[in-house]
Amino acid sequence: MGRLEKRIFGLNDEISRFEGELDQARAELSVHRHLADDAIRDAAVSDSPFDREDARETTADVARFERLVEHLLDKLGQVTAKRDRMLDKLG
Repeated sequence: MGRLEKRIFGLNDEISRFEGELDQARAELSVHRHLADDAIRDAAVSDSPFDREDARETTADVARFERLVEHLLDKLGQVTAKRDRMLDKLG
């Protein structure tokens, strides 16, 4: 096995790792969205400043996980494109 093939296998491992991280981040994002929905509803019907703070915090968590998912999609796209270019060289 040549150097190029070894690099492609390494990139395949990296792609698999990013896909796993992406799946986990999407699952966590889904949970945070549900929590944020509940917190926003609670804040809407309550006069409690604690409920409003909880709604702000959970909404911020959703935004943070959305950014993480976007970042992972970017990285996955970059690594996949790099691997595809190497596969083209391999012929």
